[in-house]
Amino acid sequence: MLDAEVAIVGGGAAGLSLAHRLARPAPGERRVSAVLVDAPPGPLRPPSRTWCFWEKGPGPYDAALTAAWRRLRVHTPAGRPAADDIAPLTYKMLRSDDFERLVARDLARQADVRRLEATVETVDGISGGAEIHARTRQGHPVTVRARWVFDSRPLGSLPAARTTLLQHFHGWFVRTGRPVFDPGTVDLMDFRVPQPPRGLAFGYVLPTGRHEALVEYTEFSGAVLSRQAYETALRRYAEDVLHLGDFEVVSAETGVIPMTDARFARRTAPSVFRIGAAGGATRPSTGYTFSAVQRQTRAVVDALRAGRRPMPPPAHSARSRAMDAVLLRALDSGRVDGAAFFARLFTRVPMERLLRFLDGGTHLYEDVSLGFRTPVLPMLRSAAELSWLPRRPFPEPSPRPPRAT
Repeated sequence: MLDAEVAIVGGGAAGLSLAHRLARPAPGERRVSAVLVDAPPGPLRPPSRTWCFWEKGPGPYDAALTAAWRRLRVHTPAGRPAADDIAPLTYKMLRSDDFERLVARDLARQADVRRLEATVETVDGISGGAEIHARTRQGHPVTVRARWVFDSRPLGSLPAARTTLLQHFHGWFVRTGRPVFDPGTVDLMDFRVPQPPRGLAFGYVLPTGRHEALVEYTEFSGAVLSRQAYETALRRYAEDVLHLGDFEVVSAETGVIPMTDARFARRTAPSVFRIGAAGGATRPSTGYTFSAVQRQTRAVVDALRAGRRPMPPPAHSARSRAMDAVLLRALDSGRVDGAAFFARLFTRVPMERLLRFLDGGTHLYEDVSLGFRTPVLPMLRSAAELSWLPRRPFPEPSPRPPRAT
């Protein structure tokens, strides 16, 4: 049996971020013993994925970044580009394999956080803590007992919600024969693609050089597409919109992220908490998760070092969640043209302010001002409708989040 003050279940963005923070106490801070229980290689371990986020100034993971940008661009459905500098923010790209290597290197240099490769079978609350029953790759049972457990594993199904959309995407890491990319600018949303009847679709380009980029096709809608449909849409975007010419697909990534106004439980037993996407860290209106994970894990570690109960805080404010619920309803009902809605925001609001809004960092007066840049009557009708809509289970099991952006 392994004993520790903290046990972390799952080695995705949330689990690794929490382990990394616990492994790096500042001088004089209280040290916390922890065990990170990560699934062996196989179907339970998340596939390689890309996380994107924005932050002000340098961050703790800068050494592992693939690229970083200060300029973002959006293309309207009519093809008009709108670009802006987002200073003092920086948009950052972090690949999960690089993040895992950085965390593994730092864990190897200290003794506070141990790593156990095992498949978790149960997490049970017990007197004064919790107990994890797991099995190693060789099939041997192992038990971890901890005062606090933080579970970041994907949920088996989504909680009941009034509205649930899926952000689903397919992307290629490409290398072109000629220099076609601007390595200083990210195409955050390119609406020069056919739009679905409800929701929206857009292209997404993260250039890492003149010849290299991650090119993605993304939809916000109620159901995923076939693999062939993604491939067709992505190839049309690469060839007919971006005009890449001859290019090589180096690797690919595919994922599904739930966008929902469901209420996520942050505690499942007196000493067992959920963190990451399972704890509601995904922003319902955008699918971005990584920044909220950092806020969650920072608050947890601060509480642990201070000797307080480490209940993870809500990842997003009540005001942000309420606004997101209205937007999701407006998109799902078809009252709002999704491509026109986002294009209008990005062309009429400074991108730095819009990114702060998407991260819940704006003041009330800024939110009100931004609200007047949206289709007011459809949004008000959607808001009124929410008061009587029942919360229903999502018809399909929750997809494993492959990217915490």
